[in-house]
Order: sequence, then structure tokens, then C-alpha cells
Amino acid sequence: PLAGAPRGRFADMILANATIYTADPARPFAAAMAVRAGRVLRVGTYDSLKEFKGRDTYELNLSGNVVLPGFIDSHVHLIDGGLQLARVPLRGVRSKDEFISRVKGAVRDKHPGEWVRGGGWNNDFWGGEIPTAAWLDDISPDNPVWLSRMDGHMGLANSLAMKIAGIDKNTNDPVGGTIVRTTEREPTGLLVDAAMKLVFNVIPEVSVNDRREALLTASRHALMRGVTTVVDVGSYVPGTSEEQTWQDFSDVYEWAHSMGKMMIRVCLFFPMPTWPRVSDLIHERGRSLSGWIHLGGVKAFLDGSLGSSSAWFYEPYEDVPGDYGLQLLDMDVLLNATLESDKSGLQVAIHAIGDKANDMLLDMFDKVVSLNGTKDRRFRIEHAQHLSPGAATRFGEHGIIASVQPDHLLDDADSAGRKIGVERAERSSYLFRSLLAGGAHLAFGSDWPVSDIYPLQAIRTAMSRKLPGWEAPWISAERLPLDDSLKA
Repeated sequence: PLAGAPRGRFADMILANATIYTADPARPFAAAMAVRAGRVLRVGTYDSLKEFKGRDTYELNLSGNVVLPGFIDSHVHLIDGGLQLARVPLRGVRSKDEFISRVKGAVRDKHPGEWVRGGGWNNDFWGGEIPTAAWLDDISPDNPVWLSRMDGHMGLANSLAMKIAGIDKNTNDPVGGTIVRTTEREPTGLLVDAAMKLVFNVIPEVSVNDRREALLTASRHALMRGVTTVVDVGSYVPGTSEEQTWQDFSDVYEWAHSMGKMMIRVCLFFPMPTWPRVSDLIHERGRSLSGWIHLGGVKAFLDGSLGSSSAWFYEPYEDVPGDYGLQLLDMDVLLNATLESDKSGLQVAIHAIGDKANDMLLDMFDKVVSLNGTKDRRFRIEHAQHLSPGAATRFGEHGIIASVQPDHLLDDADSAGRKIGVERAERSSYLFRSLLAGGAHLAFGSDWPVSDIYPLQAIRTAMSRKLPGWEAPWISAERLPLDDSLKA
């Protein structure tokens, strides 16, 4: 039967006897698939693929096992994730002693004066006590230390790092940031949002070669977890340089592309203040530089995070009376930058976690649509973590993408009640099902290295909403079925 088939039509591989999930509502599953040169030729029944079977076609019998399309992680900091794999791993640490022990082990491998960096710690995992420089000073007298909290909106410096950065009781809080202090105004070592820049400014830059290696390491890690495409929102966070994301584009991504080293597809976002450069770049080179690199748009931050008490709420934090969180950008400044970015055809993604921050963004997006007109713009709200009553239904009005991270729920479910009160937390948190019902486009991601890049776990979390050891789900009405979770 293959005698008349053109030689170039034969498949390199046929997957047979499989359960292939297609995400096509008309034909959600198929039994076989033919592949050539990394492309899917056809999905269907085994008989429908026989014309692609040649003498050299490899056939793999999967005995009914499941095949899924490559996952898209819709929010990562890819190069930072690769770098974090080589730093002090503090994710999952459950006690002060374990925290100190891990840092002590890292200091042992460093020369005097060399920086010790790490991240991923979550004080809620050991009862909520906030770490201080005093935890580190005895074990790191000759090495400056910087350890980012898991959400990236707070970090801990030891006393030597603060001395190098010139931080003392007379240092003023920068706009959009906080230096946490004792009652005597002495810095404790904790820096929130824009205050982190005081330390970032004195940490030696990571070499270009190390950042290139981090991209390759991160790409291999993503592929190992079934992720074939990521939206990389870059290294820019409040308090860091806008230039780093651009340097990563030119020194790392363009290098990897020119050398044939790209392993996963990336969609890149750049800091919103640099929107004219993004617009010029797309005008010069097009939106897709190749099948590997797509230029997405621009990103900004409106508030901080729940765990760092810097997410922006209508009501104060339960554990910090009088504190409503941080507004990181003036709304008029943000509106003007969004209007110009939108006019230039750039997709706009803005970080909002607290209920007030999300409402302010939704109001602002209404203004942008009324001023710039209706079009396929695909606004993104990154995290959309805590929503006021009725906010979930507003996402659908303009087809807004809710870029959410199910595994953040694992970090917050146990502590949200203490931070903002049980009633508020259960009314407003991680409203995935409500967002879908309201017409939002739901896009799942990890925010790696904030959470690990692990789609299968994220899907399980979205479906169960259970922490390890919990019998009952957290806000069970917001659980998602498998099909919606896979599509997200």
C-alpha cells in the first residue's frame, strides 16, 4: 500500500496504542500519531497513519499510556531559575536550624569576601518567625549573604552585606520599598521590594558565561518536566535594573539562537519603562525572530506579595495593623505607559496580587479600551491572586488573561488566614473557577524559581486544592476539572 507514497512523506516515528490528549473538543483523544523532523504529521487512528509508515519508520507501542502536548509555562524567570539551581536551596526548609545549616554549608565552600546567594525560603513553613541578620552573622563573618524570599519581594542580608550596601539606621526607605527595622530603628536585615535594590547595587554582576549556562540548565530542567514553551517575564523585579532583561536578550538569547543552542520556545517580556525599545525592536525585526524566540510585550508591577505584606489591599493586614501593602507605581504613570504600549501593539502584562491592586488595574484597562478603542490586545494580569467580590466577572469583559500559578496556593493556604483573616482569604483567594466562569482566559504558570517548574503538580493542585497532609480542600468551590487544568 505504500508503493505510491512519496519518499519524503514517511514518518520518522509512529506512536501506536496510545491515549493521546489533543485538547480539541471535537476529538479530545486519539490512538496514534505520526511524527517527522520534530513535527506532528497526523493524529488519529492507527489505520489512518499507515500511509506514513516506511521501511525506516520507528514504531513505539505505548500500551495505552497517555501522551500530552508539550506544556506552556505562562510565567517564568527562566535565567534566574537556572542560576538558582546552583545557589543555596531554601525552598521547603521547615525550621530555623535547617535554614542556618544550609547557609552554613554554602559558606564553607566560599572564599572570604565571596558573596553567598540563595533563595526560596518561606517563613510560614516554620511558624511565621521572620529571619534576621542575627541568624547569619555568626556563621558568615567574612562573607556577605543575600537570600531571597520565595516570592521575590523580600530578601535577607547579613550585617556584612548591609555594611557593604551602606544600610544603617539613618538610611531612608526608598519609594516603593521598606527597610524592616527594630523599635530602635536598626535594620534587621530584611528588605522589601524597592529596598532590595540597595543590596542588588553592590552584588557583583553574574558573568555572561554563567547566565548563558543558566539558560541551558534551565531549558533542560523545563524539558525534563514536559515544558516546551515558556513566557519569560525576565529578571526585572522592583528594585532591579531594567537593563538586565535587555542584556539577557542580547548576550544570552541571541547568542543561544545564533549558536543553535535553543532547546525550548520562549516568549519574552521586557520592563514597561522600556516600551519604546521593544516597539522599535519589533518594527525592525518582526515579532518572531525565529521558531524559537517570540517578542511578547512589556511587564510592570503594581504591588508586592502576600507573604511579604506588600500586596495592596482595601483592608489592612491582620498581623500588621494599619498596613494595607505597597502601591509600587503611580496610577497616572502606569496608565500613560500602558496607553503608549497598547498603541504600539505591545501586549501588556501587569503584576497584581491584592484585591485593591487588581481592581485598580481592571479600572485602568477599562480606560485604555475607551481611549484606544476595541481590538485583540490580550491584557494580562499576572497572579490575580486575591479578588474583590465581582472582580472575577470583569476579566471576561475585555478578554483579559488571568496568568495564575496554582502552586503558589501551596505556599499561601496555611498562612493567608493569619495574614488577611480567614473570611477574607476564603472569599478572595485563587478564584480559578470563578475566573473561567467570568470569561477570563486562564493561563497557568509556575513563576519559577518562586515555585518549581512542574506542570503535572500544578494541575494536581488546581484540581485538589489540598496541601500535603490536608484532608479537605482549601476553597473547594474553586477546584478545576482535569480538562480545564490541562488546557490552562
